[in-house]
Amino acid sequence: MITGIKGTRFRRAAAVTVTTGAVLAAGAFGAAPAGAVTTPTIAAKGGYVMNNGTATTLYTKAADTRRSTGSTTKIMTAKVVLAQSNLNLDAKVTIQKAYSDYVVANNASQAHLIVGDKVTVRQLLYGLMLPSGCDAAYALADKYGSGTTRAARVKSFIGKMNAAATSLHLTNTHFDSFDGIGNGSNYSTPRDLTKIASSAMKNTTFQTVVKTKSYTAKTITSTGSTRTMAAWTNTNGLLSSYSGAIGVKTGSGPEAGYCLVFAATRNGKTVIGTVLSSTSIPARESDATKLMNYAFAK
Repeated sequence: MITGIKGTRFRRAAAVTVTTGAVLAAGAFGAAPAGAVTTPTIAAKGGYVMNNGTATTLYTKAADTRRSTGSTTKIMTAKVVLAQSNLNLDAKVTIQKAYSDYVVANNASQAHLIVGDKVTVRQLLYGLMLPSGCDAAYALADKYGSGTTRAARVKSFIGKMNAAATSLHLTNTHFDSFDGIGNGSNYSTPRDLTKIASSAMKNTTFQTVVKTKSYTAKTITSTGSTRTMAAWTNTNGLLSSYSGAIGVKTGSGPEAGYCLVFAATRNGKTVIGTVLSSTSIPARESDATKLMNYAFAK
């Protein structure tokens, strides 16, 4: 870890030196036209940013190349839940052993939901989006899919995710999981994921959840008492490090690399974007920071 920190500091120092040199050179030779904004270089293999108000594209890098999305998939999971007719956010879901077994078997990120506890749909959305709980994702898919078996309900829910992608006219997106632990056919692109997030951000509950840094759920145990869960912390570090950040979702995995769907509002303008397959957590946050700075400068 210490090596990483030193390395980051060194890179930052180097970046400052280069930037200063570039400014001096530009000043000396008058090469940079007034108002020119240098297009950033990012570590991620794919990136996209747009103005959320006008849907104007501000940056692209392999923006339409299909890639594994990791837990950024959960943006669509939440969007499908929030699109249910007559949705009751206070409806309670009883946590099943299957959800717990699933996260253990897959060594997946989890909200540490307790089998037998009754958890509200609202709480499950926080458990889904902040600690990136695959157990919360499973619970929501099981509740909002249709069918007489759990497998049928999950399949039905994933079908709803794909139907939502189709309704947004996304031709490079397909889901085969409710949480991003794909089975070989779970993919999207920086442009498509940005559009999914932009659509999801129209929902006020979604907006509230994804900008929350920490959330403590009080669940009802199988005996009827109240359990205060350990606080869920948002995996999106930009909420603390980037002024105006309002979301959206991290993702990572062996196939996906380090992903981040991000959004920020400054001076009444909102930019929203995605980086896929970056090289580390600090790198994806640095990538997103560069892209947002660039987008706001434009």
